Amino acid sequence: MLFFSYFKELVGKEVTVELKNDLAIRGILHSVDQYLNIKLENIRVVDQDKYPHMLSVRNCFIRGSVVRYVQLPPDGVDIDILHDATRREARGP
Repeated sequence: MLFFSYFKELVGKEVTVELKNDLAIRGILHSVDQYLNIKLENIRVVDQDKYPHMLSVRNCFIRGSVVRYVQLPPDGVDIDILHDATRREARGP
């Protein structure tokens, strides 16, 4: 749940999602759910020459199980809050 709550705070910011099939998509994070399924708007493919069929796609839904990495915007990362949340979750209830 730590990552889910963290990603909810990034809604409206630009992120890059790299999929397990090496496709990297950059777009505005519209929504995320508890399974880390991601909906992006105004997308563009990072390597357009390799994936020309994706040029006409503007919005997409990405199943959480196919995500390899999510690159966050540098200004969207608050290290102190993330460290505190990680410590609290490690301690348990």
